[in-house]
Amino acid sequence: MGWMETASLSFTARHESAQSDAAIAVLESLETHRAKLEELFVVAPANVTVVLHDSALQLALAQPYFPLARRFTAPAGRRYMAGWFGSKEIHTLAPSTLRKLAAGPDSRQALMLTPERTYTLLVVGSNNPALPPPFRPSTFRNYWRLAWLAEGAAQYFSDQLPHLRAAIARRLRGSAPSCPPSRRDAALLGGSLFDLLARERGVEACVNLAIDPGADTGTSLESAFGTSIPELRERWRAHLDDLARPDPSVQIDDAVT
Repeated sequence: MGWMETASLSFTARHESAQSDAAIAVLESLETHRAKLEELFVVAPANVTVVLHDSALQLALAQPYFPLARRFTAPAGRRYMAGWFGSKEIHTLAPSTLRKLAAGPDSRQALMLTPERTYTLLVVGSNNPALPPPFRPSTFRNYWRLAWLAEGAAQYFSDQLPHLRAAIARRLRGSAPSCPPSRRDAALLGGSLFDLLARERGVEACVNLAIDPGADTGTSLESAFGTSIPELRERWRAHLDDLARPDPSVQIDDAVT
């Protein structure tokens, strides 16, 4: 089957011909998501190409930074790293492939938000001069240093966090996470910091943190939350415990990938 293009107002999807209906659904969701982000951020890129890949290998070959970032992510969050971004394009696994990765209904909901999460990474990077795009050694080093910020903002603003309860609970059965989350934990736990900030200071505070170049992480967090890092650590860990409490209506199987 050959590749084809499907366009919307702000995006153009490149996909296998069999994915036409799925591509239309992805574009509609992205247009809604972009409209929301456009109200929050100064820059919300348009004329963005969305490439839907049928396999993780295909995605990795197209985006060489992606497998490196995914490799150094802890297993509990690795499943949800299913897309990557460039200056004018985002790459994500196709919806049918995302469904196959899911461990249950909640996991599937989180994975189906991968295009929104990946586009949010592009938006955050377009508004934060320390972060990619464009990808070059210096900006990738900054992404590595500020992974909690980039991945956390992407997770929070794409509304993935409510669907990650089981994965967060599994992560908390291990060693206590650092505050802010380490590179390995960023893709899973970063959004919880933004969620806590939104509850305490509002969504605008989350936007301001997302676009902060973050020369000093401790100073950025203390300024955003209005408290010291030790005090923030205690509040954040309590918030993580709240997020990890099981919902009896949700299937919690979330095996390692």
